[in-house]
Amino acid sequence: MKVVVGSKNPVKLKATRNVLEKIYSELELESVEVDSGVQDQPIGLEVTIQGAINRAKNAYSSDVDLAVGIESGLLKVPHSITGYLDLQWCAIHDGEKTTLGVSAGFEYPPIVIEQVLEGVEVGDVMDQLTGVDKLGQKTGAVSHLSQGLLDRTGNTEQCVLMAMIPLMNEGVYFNNELSN
Repeated sequence: MKVVVGSKNPVKLKATRNVLEKIYSELELESVEVDSGVQDQPIGLEVTIQGAINRAKNAYSSDVDLAVGIESGLLKVPHSITGYLDLQWCAIHDGEKTTLGVSAGFEYPPIVIEQVLEGVEVGDVMDQLTGVDKLGQKTGAVSHLSQGLLDRTGNTEQCVLMAMIPLMNEGVYFNNELSN
């Protein structure tokens, strides 16, 4: 199985490898930098999902089996402290169809959301808050905020696995087959 990830972020690559190695006995994984086609800090469901789809489709070529796009974004959520949760979306494209999956969401501290709404990227605010340069390419904000109980790789693995479910069960999802 030859797979390309539409990002050079080492966390996205590692999470994809961790999940797909459990599914495929042979895996060749590469990464390419692609344009998500959305703003650097996506805010909203549609734009975040579109960023993941764009990454997957822009990374896809006829010499790979699957292309993976992962995009993290803020979604408005009523009754939350700040009004927003961070969710990662994964799109997997095989040249014909695209499947989607989402990670568990978490909330940033109010100071982070305030600065993001003023135009600063989450990563920049979290780097400043934690004192860790490029936190999002390491353990991630979710690790810092969960006190190490979940890191960004694990959070990203969630969305990759969820996007793989239809591909792992193609008969049920794409051929309307019922299992006995």
